[in-house]
Amino acid sequence: MNHTLPELVDPWRMVSARRTFAGRLPLASMKRLADGLADTSGEVEYELDFDKDQAGVSGVRVRAKAALPLICQRTLERFEQPVEIDAKLGFIVDEEDEAALPAGYEALLLDPAGLRPADVVEDELILALPVFPVKPGTQEMQHEWKDAVATQDTAKPNPFAVLKNVKL
Repeated sequence: MNHTLPELVDPWRMVSARRTFAGRLPLASMKRLADGLADTSGEVEYELDFDKDQAGVSGVRVRAKAALPLICQRTLERFEQPVEIDAKLGFIVDEEDEAALPAGYEALLLDPAGLRPADVVEDELILALPVFPVKPGTQEMQHEWKDAVATQDTAKPNPFAVLKNVKL
């Protein structure tokens, strides 16, 4: 097990060596993820296991835990959303290869230049972000909106109503 995460790896060599990387990454180092967060305080604990399964599928198992700082869309307050990821990513070199992956695998299209392990962790965290972050325990607000048109008609008399009686 390696505690330092290299910037770029050859995924096929990592699979043949059955390499495992584990450690912590600061959320501040994940620029794409930062756009969806309230701030970048905190860390993600990760483990990447490169291996080939019994069916011969080469890939990486990604496990990650983090408390992501988000803004509640009901209260507009900061809260921490706990996230746990356990994903199996099967390596593919062409998009047509995705159909051949067995059930339970997500496709990871490989770049010929190599694989950036930190980007894999960041991608999985981005996918785990809720579309509409809501702090647990907050109540949905119930509000009845009055019909704006009906309110305008009854609230003010029409100043031109007097002209109806004028004959030309």
